[in-house]
Formats: sequence, C-alpha cells, structure tokens
Amino acid sequence: MCRVEEAILTLLQGCNSMHRLRKIHSQAILLGIDHSSAVAGKLLSFCATSSAGNLSYALLLFSRLPNPSTALWNSLIRGFSVSPSSSYSMSLYNSMVSCSSAARPDAATFSFLFKACGQDGATGKCREAHGSIFRFGFASNIIVCTNLSRAYADNGSVGDARKVFDEMPERDIVAWNSMIACYCRAEMHEEALKVYEHMRIVGFGIDDFTAVGLLSSCAHLGALELGVWVHRFAEENGFLDRNVFVGNALVDMYVKCGSLEQACIVFDKMKKRDTFTWNSLLFGLGIHGHGKEAILFFRRMVIAGVQLNSVSFLGLLMGCSHQGLVDEGLEYFHAMSSKFGLKPDAKHYGCMVDMMGRAGKLEKAVEFIRTSSFVSDPVLWRALLSACKIHKNAEMAEVAIGNLIEMSAHNAGDCSLLAGIYASNGNSDGVSKMRKMVKEQGMKTTPGWSCIEVKGEVRKFVVDDISHLDIEEIHKKLMEMINRAIALGYPAETFKLILREKSPEMYKEWIEHGGSFHSEILAIAFGLARMPEGSILRIVKNMRVCMDCHMLTKHVSRAFDREIIVRDRVRFHHFKDGSCSCNDYW
Repeated sequence: MCRVEEAILTLLQGCNSMHRLRKIHSQAILLGIDHSSAVAGKLLSFCATSSAGNLSYALLLFSRLPNPSTALWNSLIRGFSVSPSSSYSMSLYNSMVSCSSAARPDAATFSFLFKACGQDGATGKCREAHGSIFRFGFASNIIVCTNLSRAYADNGSVGDARKVFDEMPERDIVAWNSMIACYCRAEMHEEALKVYEHMRIVGFGIDDFTAVGLLSSCAHLGALELGVWVHRFAEENGFLDRNVFVGNALVDMYVKCGSLEQACIVFDKMKKRDTFTWNSLLFGLGIHGHGKEAILFFRRMVIAGVQLNSVSFLGLLMGCSHQGLVDEGLEYFHAMSSKFGLKPDAKHYGCMVDMMGRAGKLEKAVEFIRTSSFVSDPVLWRALLSACKIHKNAEMAEVAIGNLIEMSAHNAGDCSLLAGIYASNGNSDGVSKMRKMVKEQGMKTTPGWSCIEVKGEVRKFVVDDISHLDIEEIHKKLMEMINRAIALGYPAETFKLILREKSPEMYKEWIEHGGSFHSEILAIAFGLARMPEGSILRIVKNMRVCMDCHMLTKHVSRAFDREIIVRDRVRFHHFKDGSCSCNDYW
C-alpha cells in the first residue's frame, strides 16, 4: 500500500459527513486510487452503513466497481437491510449470486439478508432465503440460523422460527436468547419461560440479554418468584451495574407483579437511568392508583431534567384517573402541549374520558369527545362505554356503542359491556338484543384468562376451566370460598344449588348448563389450596375484572385473611381484609 493510499484511508477514517466524503472521493479519483479495494471498501462502507451516509451515492460507487468483492456486496446489502427500502437487499443478493464474478455469499451476507427479510415483513422472502443457505452450505451455521429464526419471528411465523431453532445442530447463548426474545415479542410468554427451562436443563447459564427476556415474561405472567431469582442473580453477577436495560426490566417486572415498593428500591439503587426507567415507575404509580404520588414523582422528573415523552404523561394521567383527580388531570393534559410541547394522542384523550367517566362526569366526557380531534377514534368511545359500566348508565352506554357501530368498530367485548349494564338494570330485552347482535354478526370474543404463580410454576386458567388434572381439589376450595364468602354477606343466590350438592359432577353439570366461574376466581381457589397461610396471592388477568368477581374477591380476602392482588388490563386491585384499593372509583 502506497503512502498516498494510506493518507486517503486516514482521511476516510475520520470522515463524519457526506460533504467531507465527496471531497475525499474527488481526491482519490484525481490520484487514481478510487478503485483500490481498500479505498473503495471504505468509501462504500461509509455511504451504505453510516448514519451520515447516503445509499444512492453508495449505489453509484458500487456501479463503477468492475469486480466487487463479497465484502463490498455485504456493505450494500447491510445498508439497505435497515433502510425503508429493505426489500432491495433481496434484489442485491439475487444479483450477487447470478453474476459471473467470484464473489459468493458468506455468513455475513445471510445475516444481513435475514435482517432485511425481518424488516420487510415478507415470509415468502424468508423462505426463499432459507432455501439458499442449504445451497451455499450454511444450514448448520449458528449465526446464520439464529438470524433466520429471528427473521421468521419478525414476520409473525413463530412456528417456523422455532422449527429452525430446534433443527440447529448446535446452539450458543445468543441462539437461546434470540428464541426467548422471539416469544416475548409475540407475547407468548409461557413459551419463553419453557425455552429458558430447557436452556437451564442443558447447562446454559444466563447473561444480561437472557435476564431482560425472562423479566419481560415474568412481568406479563405475574411470575414474581422467578423474577426475584433473576434479580438476585443479576445483582450477584454485576448485570445491574453495567446494563441499564436489566434495571429497567426489573422495575417494570416489580411494577407489573404488584410489588411497587420493590420497584422503588431497584429504581433508587440504579446508578444509571434513562427515560424508560422513570416512565416505568411513573406508570407503576398510575396503574396502582397512587395519583398524588404520581404527580409528585412527575415533578421530580421535571426537576431532574428527564426527557419527557408521551408515555410520561400517559402514566401521569392514568394515576389521576384512578384516584379521581379530575382537576389535576385536566391541568396536566393542557400543560402537555402548552408547556411541554408534546401533542396528546388518542390514548391521552381516552385517559381523560376514562377520568371524567370514573368520576361520574359522563356528560362532560361526551362533550370532551365531540370537541376533540379524535371524535372518530374508537378508543375514546370505548373508554366512555367502560365508564358507563361503573355507573350502570345504559343511556350513555347506548350513545357510546352507537358511535362504535357507526364507525364499524364495535366488537363482542363492547356488546358484552352493554349487556352487563342492561343486566344490572334488569333489562332482559336489552341483554337478549346484545347477544343476538353478537351471534348474527359472527363476532369473536377474546378468551379471558388468568395466571397465578405457585411454587415457581405459572398456572393459567380460562373461564369455566375444567381441564386441570387437579380440578377436584380446585372445586373443593372453590366451594369453601363461596360458603365462607356467603357467611360474611356475599349475595350468592345462583350458587345455592351447587353448594347444596357439593360434588364435582354437579359443578361440571352447572358449568355445562350456563353457570360460570371466571378465570380469576379459579386462580384464587387454586392459590388458596396450594399456597402457605399468609402468603400474598398475585393474579394477572388479560381482561377487566367484572363487578361480581370484584365483590366475591373482597369477601374471600376477608374470609381467609389473605391479601389478594389482581392485575387486569386496566389497573391493580389490592384486596386486603375485605377492602380494596379501587373501591371509590370502581
């Protein structure tokens, strides 16, 4: 390598803009060294892969190269793989393998190609590229197969991703972590924990990335016991000191598992925090119903100079909503744009409707929707409908669902909510009307489920679940729950027949003939049967807790002197000694 070439490469090493690169390129052309493999590689790499680069200029440079090497093809494929034109990476790859040059794909080529397939969202291209790895002998390459598995998952083909993973002759910790992350992104958190269990059995430990994936699944399933173990392991191995994402995942996990106090302890110990860290705790205060504490924490964020975003205000407004702080909520909603320069979106408006609705200001909520720029967004009308359920206001609920129907945005859940309001008001014709609408329009209901962690195992229940091997044990505890709740004043006329018989057969027959036990009640029964006296029952539910289950859980909490924490899709319900944290704004 001549001195002139070395000088140009030195200039390229410090290049940080396209303006400067064009000048260096011009000098290279004048000196006749622009086709040097080293210089051409540096020029192309900057244009294709640098954040300050330019893909059009990279294509121009590439078109002038007489015989580009594999490394040069890879730079271009890599650049397009993360661009808005990611599909062009496949075209480049096809050109590479069809041209007569000596360049041939290597492991890096396929890694960048699979990145593009994941970005582009085309399963067909994934399959096409999948076939190519056999042709070029990379079907056993750990890096290539890991990236292929991730590409399938990014396209929503989690089954194909798992098949690739299962067929890998060898796996490293990156491959295991990638499979856990695939399940997490697909919200298949039970499967993510199963992958970890398999990983542990075959002798792999965990690293920072494993910890983040596991904590995410623990947060969604309420698996506090496993989350605490990951926390302890992370502390002992220095994960928290070097990786802010582990700390963030821990705060999020403790918040979503109902242990707000422990989330605060982790937050206070973190040496480095980002906006996500602060937002996680603010959001936690909000969904736990600590509106005043959320306001104080938000002010602390402002003083600390945290870069606020829309999520920050969502957590704050949620806290105000769940504690009935309407005036404060309105103040911060308006300050969001006027003082902090952030434009509220439909979720913020929906939060305001929920806030007014919970406080009984339904007419004001309707006016707020109709004067907003999101009047045609189903989120707002659905928030109003939910608020109507709290106050059993059928008239306003009909207005809400009428707008949802007009927008063709209504679903089975909306009809079920209105049917519940009709039922609470004794309107059987209204209930029949809603059921008929669901049936005639072929609406599919979202299956309700609840999870509870007992002795390190997460158990999942669905409504009227009789599939568990230990159903007789669950049934026995369920009967005891209802008997003791009735003794304390719980009205349960519907349970009299089954309570008199007290048999598993009668229980199953009652379910088959329209009786019902929601998933959270079954999870509570299982927890009471299997967990030690005095332990807290923590249940995660994917839908809102109904009023009847809420009332029954209050009586069960008192009857068994047990703290029960239920997290539904809206907030936490803390039951203790027959009281509940959300009584005032149910």
